[in-house]
Amino acid sequence: MIDADHALRPAAFRNLPSQFYAEIPLSPVAAPAWVWRNTRLMAQWGLDPAAWSGDDALAMLAGNALPDNSPAIATAYAGHQYANWVPLLGDGRALLLGDIADGNGTLHEVQLKGSGPTPFSRMGDGRATLPAMLREVLVSEAMAGLGIPTTRSLAVVGTGEKIIRERFEDGAVLTRLARSHIRVGSFQFAASQDSENAQLVRALADHAIARLYPALTETPDPYGDFLDTVVLDQAELIARWMLIGFVHGVMNSDNMTISGETIDYGPCAFLDSFIPGKSFSSIDRGGRYAWSNQPTIGLWNLTRLAESLLPLLGSDETSQIERAKRALDRFVPTFEDAFAAGLHAKLGLVDGPQTAEFVQKTLAMMASERLDFTLFFRRLTQVAGGQDAVALLSLSPQSDVLKQWLSDWRNLAAISQESLAAMRAANPVIIARNHQVEKALQAANTGDLAPFERLVKALADPFTDRADIADLEVPPEPQEEVTQTFCGT
Repeated sequence: MIDADHALRPAAFRNLPSQFYAEIPLSPVAAPAWVWRNTRLMAQWGLDPAAWSGDDALAMLAGNALPDNSPAIATAYAGHQYANWVPLLGDGRALLLGDIADGNGTLHEVQLKGSGPTPFSRMGDGRATLPAMLREVLVSEAMAGLGIPTTRSLAVVGTGEKIIRERFEDGAVLTRLARSHIRVGSFQFAASQDSENAQLVRALADHAIARLYPALTETPDPYGDFLDTVVLDQAELIARWMLIGFVHGVMNSDNMTISGETIDYGPCAFLDSFIPGKSFSSIDRGGRYAWSNQPTIGLWNLTRLAESLLPLLGSDETSQIERAKRALDRFVPTFEDAFAAGLHAKLGLVDGPQTAEFVQKTLAMMASERLDFTLFFRRLTQVAGGQDAVALLSLSPQSDVLKQWLSDWRNLAAISQESLAAMRAANPVIIARNHQVEKALQAANTGDLAPFERLVKALADPFTDRADIADLEVPPEPQEEVTQTFCGT
């Protein structure tokens, strides 16, 4: 049995009005079997790996059994998908089992992804493929290793069943952890249900504040301060995405959490060559969610959140709009400050009158030369540490542009122990390169989990230079390049 100290608690989300969720009967799978367990996270949280590897845990995380006194629920939300309003979305293939405390006592929701149909499945089967769930493990754990707020992956269970996507694939259930799965779309759903008295919006906001930002319960303006906090957290989160070349891929308003955690690793990807307008998702044909567009879309989504919260932000329409605008106006400067500070750290520069222009010239040079985003900063860090510039210049061997840039950088940068340490902390040795992820998933599809396990382990410590994982740093050959990604549904 899972020991009492680490057993699931009934989900606090169930304390909300019943419109926010539906109780779901289980859809047991045929032959559950462990595929992967996050023993590193279990150790960090003080969870007993033995207790979380037994038959009871397997049955629960496969969706075949429920923890005591904690019926599973699927949550309701709405959202804008590619700017198109959808009044009801919800957990179409996920169940919320309950809450669990980490090593610091912070509560996290435990959700099963791929556990079967719900009232929100919209004619889908509610299942998930093994490659899609392993992909979420790789990218979410990569983000955690990089120190970026994210949902976490606790386990993957094989179902012993085949499901149909473009072909028959092995089924799997992912156990996902989040401080909260509440999304911007959750507030849009609440606002669309009771536009006259906003009781559902208030209930959801009170729950979110109590769970995530309890200090705000004591402020004179808790709902305005809540909006401020979400805006600032998201501005900083998106800046951190972009500083490591991450493209979320599907920034619909139902895929933005109010906890500031990255969620829903569907058609996400990391830049190889620096192409600011790059998008990977097979359905994002217009590039709405490209790397360079992510701040604009983030603010667009937060504006939808502010609209939903308006009745709580003042006593009349004028004061409500003014308070919402005051919160939203903080997004751009917060993002710009975080992005600029991150680039200064990556380049080993101290903020000054010349650096802002130089940073912009750097991004333009990287784009014009199509430099590998991660390797450029990685090799620049090596140069700052005293190595020669041969490896850096080899990124654009036929051009004098990079040589001139390097000369300008040397004239501007005054590398100290402090700035070098900042570079090493800002510039990872490895990321979850798209082609390496695909290689690991292809091997896993044949039953070989060794490449997957190796990649997960490497991504947990992405800033350490190790000879044994040097191959994971290498950009893709032209035939290996991943040009499209898919949502997994």
